[in-house]
Amino acid sequence: MVLTPSPEAPAPTLTGVVVLVSEADAVVRRHRDHLDGSAAWGVPAHVTVLFPFAAPQDLDDGALTALAGAVASVPAFEAAFTRTAWFGEDVLWLAPEPAGPFVALTRAVASAFPQHQPYGGAFDGSAPHLTVGEARLRGRAALREAERAVLPLLPVSTHVTCAHLLAGTTGPASWRVVRELPLGR
Repeated sequence: MVLTPSPEAPAPTLTGVVVLVSEADAVVRRHRDHLDGSAAWGVPAHVTVLFPFAAPQDLDDGALTALAGAVASVPAFEAAFTRTAWFGEDVLWLAPEPAGPFVALTRAVASAFPQHQPYGGAFDGSAPHLTVGEARLRGRAALREAERAVLPLLPVSTHVTCAHLLAGTTGPASWRVVRELPLGR
């Protein structure tokens, strides 16, 4: 099954595997809309499992079956976003607790697809996180203001039962869910 865009959408050039956290939208959406580049692409609040993932044209039935199997190897779990954290002074994010199941998801998918490492292998290990914003878009003062607004609204709790394969471009509002990937029982 090669991905084909809807007639009104541009052909996707990128894919990613994420855990969508709809419960966090009420807390972070207004900040992400101005402070997180992926929000402009149409990516909802999420924790990244693996990005970038396979090229859309490489996602045939075999690849999708392998991806579904990797995700299903991790049991469904509860998580809560109880605090903010920072990557240096440049990225504000919400920290999930426990982080272990998110790490297990990333390891399972990266193990099944060793040619696709988290963030292209740019970082030594990546802490599971839900990005609120990046300083490059509006500056550090805007991130600190967002942090002050978000902290009183925590914790955000979620029951993670699936991951999602998304595809899109770096253009506005271009990302779409391609497939829901259930976690194990």
